[in-house]
Parts: sequence; structure tokens; C-alpha cells
Amino acid sequence: MNDSLKTLVVIAFLILILWNLGAGLYYMLVDKGGSKRTVNALTRRIVLSVVLILGVMFAAWMGWIDFHGVGANPR
Repeated sequence: MNDSLKTLVVIAFLILILWNLGAGLYYMLVDKGGSKRTVNALTRRIVLSVVLILGVMFAAWMGWIDFHGVGANPR
């Protein structure tokens, strides 16, 4: 998998996470506690976030991605 495809996958996950966060806010304002759409949207956001974090950790473990050292101590 090339670097641009990896970047697009991460960006797609981030867009989906933000979409579900916005949907949760919208449903919270519109439904006023009448349905579970807010809870469902925020649950999807949490699941997508966990999947993204675990996916990045797995890809780093497999050697598919390399971290570039932001925050590393200079020597």
C-alpha cells in the first residue's frame, strides 16, 4: 500500500468521525431526547475512533507505517 493511499484512509476515517460527531450534535438539538439517534451517532464515532487508533497501532507493529519522530528528544 503506498503512502498516499494510507493517508487517504486515515483522512476518510477522520471525516467519518467528524460527520458522526456533527450528526450527534444535530440529533441532540432536533430530537430533544425523543429518540436514540444521538446515542447511536456518538457510539459510531467512538467505534470509528477506536478502530482508527487500533489500525494505526497495528500498521506500526507490522511495519507498514513509520513514525517520523515528532516530539523525540534531539541528540
